Amino acid sequence: MKTIKGPAVFLAQFMGDEAPFNSLDTLCKWAVDLGYKGIQIPTWESRLIDLDKAAESKTYCDELKGKINSYGLEITELSTHLQGQLVAVHPAFDIMFDNFAPENCRNNPKKRTEWAISQVKNAARASKNLGLNVHGTFSGALLWHTAHPWPQRPEGLVEMGFKELAKRWLPILNTFDENGVDVCYEIHPGEDLHDGVTFERFLEATGNHKRVNILYDPSHFVLQQLNYIQYIDYYHEFIKMFHVKDAEFKATGKSGTFGGYQDWKDRAGRYRSLGDGQIDFKTIFSKLTQYGCDVWAVMEWECCIKSPEQGALEGAPFIQKHIIEATTKAFDDFAGAEIDNEKLKKILGI
Repeated sequence: MKTIKGPAVFLAQFMGDEAPFNSLDTLCKWAVDLGYKGIQIPTWESRLIDLDKAAESKTYCDELKGKINSYGLEITELSTHLQGQLVAVHPAFDIMFDNFAPENCRNNPKKRTEWAISQVKNAARASKNLGLNVHGTFSGALLWHTAHPWPQRPEGLVEMGFKELAKRWLPILNTFDENGVDVCYEIHPGEDLHDGVTFERFLEATGNHKRVNILYDPSHFVLQQLNYIQYIDYYHEFIKMFHVKDAEFKATGKSGTFGGYQDWKDRAGRYRSLGDGQIDFKTIFSKLTQYGCDVWAVMEWECCIKSPEQGALEGAPFIQKHIIEATTKAFDDFAGAEIDNEKLKKILGI
């Protein structure tokens, strides 16, 4: 067993133009004052990190890490969720996802994909330079528009889709392997990797690449009505990152899993601040600890009701309360005795 590290906070949803959310220094002070011990850094945020420079310069990474450590914080992981999304984009989503790319890559899907691949590869090098061995990202999606198909999917479409997705990711995965870093895909609606079956399809398509792993976020499974507890039993060996985010699902006679194109606050399934949803975090932390998952518990705020400031304030003590200090002894050790083979034989009647 292994004690989960934390609490930590993913900074992506807190970035803004007003202090303390507009610079690395002020965010570090804000986070540590709230009780966080780590920060997860979104690499598309140039106010937090220069990804290209971090990929090239160990000196820059040492300085960045030193600055963060000076506040009593650690970098838990880097994130390339936005860049990873752009590794695989179906043309139906081109216009909306163009916002994630620099202006010189917009209206040019091929150039955008090449840029995204180079960015994620740079994250592998930057992670190594920062002394990190895991990284969080999205897989992107070529098949998502066929998730609930009409007309029916043609034979071979799914196999071709995952073959192409793996083809795009394999050079990236190999770069991560060269740098000793695992890629943790956030299993998420909208991605081709959105449940257990699709994770297995991708893993197989990559030839069971050893760097293919999971960022576990139970909130996405609540919205899919997937058993998020049993998921840990199936995939614990792959879970190397953990987003602590709450959610709830309350179906009505008008709306269910697909949401009716409504705003988040009106959907049957919606993300909530920690403790305000339905997720059984007590069992989740127990399972992850029991299986020895070496993860940081990182709060991700995406509540449709509560403010991010209140969510962050409540998040650190919530996580701290759920972290289990893994025991190093059995509760009945006191009743044990030295091994005596003759005694054992008598007990067995042999």
